[in-house]
Amino acid sequence: MNTNNYKKALQHNVFNFITQAVSQTKLEAYVIGGFVRDYILQRGKSKDIDIVAIGSGIDLAKKVASLLPNKPKVQIFKTYGTAMLKYNTIEIEFVGARKESYSNKSRNPTIECGTLKDDQNRRDFTINALAISLNKANYGELLDPFNGVKDLKNKLIRTPLEPSITYSDDPLRMLRAIRFASQLNFTIEESSLQAITNNANRLEIVTQERIVTELHKILLSKKPSKGLYLLFKTGLLKLILPELTNLQGIEYVENQGHKDNFYHTLEVVDNIAKTTDNLWLRWTALLHDIGKATTKRFDKEHGWTFHTHEFEGSKMVYHIFKRLKMPLNDKMKYVQKLVFLSSRPIILAADVTDSAIRRLIFDAGDLIDDLMTHCEADITTKNQKKMAKYMNNFKIVRQKIKEVEERDQIRNFQPPISGKLIMETFNLKPCREIGLIKNAIKEAILDGVISNKYEDCYDFMLLKGNKIGLKIS
Repeated sequence: MNTNNYKKALQHNVFNFITQAVSQTKLEAYVIGGFVRDYILQRGKSKDIDIVAIGSGIDLAKKVASLLPNKPKVQIFKTYGTAMLKYNTIEIEFVGARKESYSNKSRNPTIECGTLKDDQNRRDFTINALAISLNKANYGELLDPFNGVKDLKNKLIRTPLEPSITYSDDPLRMLRAIRFASQLNFTIEESSLQAITNNANRLEIVTQERIVTELHKILLSKKPSKGLYLLFKTGLLKLILPELTNLQGIEYVENQGHKDNFYHTLEVVDNIAKTTDNLWLRWTALLHDIGKATTKRFDKEHGWTFHTHEFEGSKMVYHIFKRLKMPLNDKMKYVQKLVFLSSRPIILAADVTDSAIRRLIFDAGDLIDDLMTHCEADITTKNQKKMAKYMNNFKIVRQKIKEVEERDQIRNFQPPISGKLIMETFNLKPCREIGLIKNAIKEAILDGVISNKYEDCYDFMLLKGNKIGLKIS
């Protein structure tokens, strides 16, 4: 952790233009927040820079834009006294130092001009209150009033002011605390964690869109289970995804229990995070078992069962996306489809037949590889022999998929016999017999009775038509 020479943080040439503008406008300015934090953590070059000015951040932004070679357009947000511009791949946001006060019913503060100290006081966490001077008198000096550097070293999430006030004023900060803990692998200070738990119900004043943004960032972290467990522990997850928290717990009947499907889900999400950055595949892992809470039954002969949980879960996906105001588009349908198919390869692994593989490929289409990736992540047994057996079974399934796909070309296939051809062949008008013949051809291909070739399908059409009493025209 480099805590000595903060001038090195300002080597990007954009800071030359900002310091020129600071000098010409005779304002004070500081780079603050995530850029400073990430520099100290050596997380790589940040593409977002926040500048706080003692005075008008909008005026400073305009002056910087006039000095930059590309003369970027300045986006101004008068309500918040902020401005933003883009320079190459970097987004720079300017804000005037300010004080904030909150009402009980909104996380949108009343704002008034303030000092740098006031602005650092309003920051969510000590690690985000770090500022580096852009002023000639003390250029490159770090201003750290809350020991944020120490908290970075100790990997601690802590609020500058009393945590209960911080989280009650702006409840989104509760999610941000958990998101940073998940992304950075930090610990939330105990008093902060208790304050989040105490203020969990304040989440109701936060929009679903902002909640989902933080949830996405937690899911995209290296080990999402850390953030998801903290959401659960503080009571926030129950408010966001009760379908998930309903999975928690083990019920016993006649000394027979079942695995805790909530903690199993956290393991599956971590497993999938090791293999893919696909956000929607991670959502699939998160929701793949949500149907188990409503389908759980105890059978004296078979023990605990969760029949049709995939079907129920896929229906629940739509309602979850709608409630969270997530897009009801192809991404939602992607998650729905994978949740619905999530157990199919596991069942197939015990008896890999060509027919079953053809049907799996046909049903999954282009999602077959993602489905297999999910199913491999779904194996969470701690028994190494069982793990090796299951993973070897999936290797066999993957190889069989490859062989069948190369031979039969089933993925996203359409039988070569069209409804129009059936109508012309048998001199038919639109009727149910056309659908019967088309479906019979499809089933025959999937069962391996005929190949997916025109000649075989045409002969089968004639045969099927004859059986149901149709005559060739």
